[in-house]
Amino acid sequence: MNICIIGAGYVGLTTAAVLAELGHEVHCIDHDERKIRLLNNGKIPFYEPGLEELITKNCNYLTFSGRWDYIKRAAVIIICVGTPPRPDGSADLRYIEAVLDRLAATIESYKTIVTKSTVPPGTNEWMRAELARKGVKPHLFRIVSNPEFLREGSAVYDMLHPDKIVVGLEPDDDRSLAVVQSMYAGIDAPYVTTSLTGAELIKYAANAFLAAKISFINEMARICDAFAADINDVARGIGFDPRIGPHFLQAGLGYGGSCFPKDVKALEHAARSRHVEPHLLRAVQTVNATQLDVCFNKLNKELAPLGGKKIAVLGIAFKPNTDDTRFSPAEALIRRLSEAGCMVAAYDPKATLPAPLANVRQAQSVHEAIQGADGLVIATDWKEFCTLDWAEVKAIMNGTLVFDGRNCLDRRAVEESGLRYMGVGRG
Repeated sequence: MNICIIGAGYVGLTTAAVLAELGHEVHCIDHDERKIRLLNNGKIPFYEPGLEELITKNCNYLTFSGRWDYIKRAAVIIICVGTPPRPDGSADLRYIEAVLDRLAATIESYKTIVTKSTVPPGTNEWMRAELARKGVKPHLFRIVSNPEFLREGSAVYDMLHPDKIVVGLEPDDDRSLAVVQSMYAGIDAPYVTTSLTGAELIKYAANAFLAAKISFINEMARICDAFAADINDVARGIGFDPRIGPHFLQAGLGYGGSCFPKDVKALEHAARSRHVEPHLLRAVQTVNATQLDVCFNKLNKELAPLGGKKIAVLGIAFKPNTDDTRFSPAEALIRRLSEAGCMVAAYDPKATLPAPLANVRQAQSVHEAIQGADGLVIATDWKEFCTLDWAEVKAIMNGTLVFDGRNCLDRRAVEESGLRYMGVGRG
């Protein structure tokens, strides 16, 4: 199958690599010339385990350019452009609109147009109407909503081994499901077929529910602190319940990244646009927004006055196995420490600080970051941070406080080295 993917970002490149692995001829379009040059040289512009290798392996099936004429030969067009948040929380659809303009000027034969971009409910129906308004004959295309459910850090695996494939169809569309099934032939997963809007809402509901689990366990961590209980015991206890499950029950600095913050806010905005007051969605965001305050105040209480103290922060990315710092709680904590007058040494195996900050430097190693530090913060739970030699850490630190901002450390090992352990909701 000849497939054209619009957008060579995180979702677009993962989709392109996997579809090429499945034997399809894939062309990826992006307006960013620097990104296209990198890709044509076998490099990707961000860190995602296994993705660069998969692209190299399937280079005979993959091409990258900024040329829109590839749309003409493709049977399937997959839209993977960004939908960033506007100041009011709604999704900015300007890139979707730009794609529609290009498609309207290019489509000459039948196309299955698949939307992978995360878009508000009603967007795919609007896209169909817009293409018709721009002069594309209705019999030349079908719109399909096929949201992605990829986790940064394990996107290639998730694409090859999904727990479901969601396909949203127009009411009278009796041909696109077979096209999608052919596209994903070789991937074993149950299909969830629904309406265009149903598929859009499945994506939003999934992210909102996972964000709610994180905010719930962080609020429980505050209660555990008040009663000197251990949130890890609580999370483990409730995680055995199959109705709850163990995933996304790790208390910490809060959620971040490119999806949860913007998608929860976009769903809230969409609900209000139809006069539905989303009380739970607001609460999820409130807990998350204040979780950094809770953690910062714990640090301030233990190390007061913070001004002038040297703090080592291990982690800049919003989660391990990625270099993504968008809405990163780790980066937000670094900013708060900077504003409090701390001398901050930050280290991350892959991520870099997005902007210069007063009294903040990025170290090149864990050892450099913690040398002479008055306090140590684990802000991203990279595996290498969880297995540090704590006796060695104590020997090169100036102070003794280790704040486990991700509840990922072996508390006993830290304390047996003579360091003071402080977690999130650990009593």
